[in-house]
Amino acid sequence: MFGYVTVQKGELKVKDYYTYKAYYCGLCKVLRDKYGFLGQMTLTYDMTFLIILLTSLYEEPPKHEKNRCIVHPAKKHEMMYNQITDYAADMNIVLTYFHFVDDWQDEKSKTGLAGIRLLHKTYLEIQEKYPDKCRKIKRCLQRLRAAEKRDEENVDLVARYFGELMAELLLYKEDVWKPTLKKLGFYLGKYIYILDAYDDIEKDLKSGSYNPLRSIYGDEDYEEKCGQMLNLVLAECSSAFEKLPCIQYVDILRNILYVGVWNKYDEKQMKGMEE
Repeated sequence: MFGYVTVQKGELKVKDYYTYKAYYCGLCKVLRDKYGFLGQMTLTYDMTFLIILLTSLYEEPPKHEKNRCIVHPAKKHEMMYNQITDYAADMNIVLTYFHFVDDWQDEKSKTGLAGIRLLHKTYLEIQEKYPDKCRKIKRCLQRLRAAEKRDEENVDLVARYFGELMAELLLYKEDVWKPTLKKLGFYLGKYIYILDAYDDIEKDLKSGSYNPLRSIYGDEDYEEKCGQMLNLVLAECSSAFEKLPCIQYVDILRNILYVGVWNKYDEKQMKGMEE
């Protein structure tokens, strides 16, 4: 369900794109240093947004390095990371662990079971560090799973659970910015969930998998309804973001929230026009 919160490269200044990539590579480095190759496999662009947002808000200075990596061994790449990157790496592992748990519970997937065994000890260590956060994330995912199991057709209700999860991820500190970050994360999470359902609807109908948009897919105004839902939740998300005193990297953050998050939607629209 991740992979939707990215930049629109064509609309970004070159220097800003390199900064974005440097934080992405920095997250990859921290995941490798803390959790090895398996940690690197959990890398997502969505967590890069979280790092840049919280770094901008809390003015957390980054460390700079130039290193080679497995993906790009020939040339050294700029890497930027800080304490927030450490936090994002931990949350990446938590989400990956619960993804494996979900796969095992739903499908008795051997990959899921293997992932649980590989990450269980690491997850327990992170849980000891963030007990309340891990408990809340687990509860959100349990509610989401229960709603999907009962074939819940209320899109807003199901998306709410993923929104609550994203809200929890953005709460890095208990401070004055908590309500605003919570609102931003909540609506961003709802957007991601609805867009994921929109993106996967044909595949899910074919496989018989759960999709909350299934009941309205045949409606004449299906595309319009989906567009309206996405616009409404993203408007709330953007409104919350603009209340934060983010100055550094603000162009990157606005690129992601106003343009980049529409990448998958626009791709599907273009594909539909070509068919």
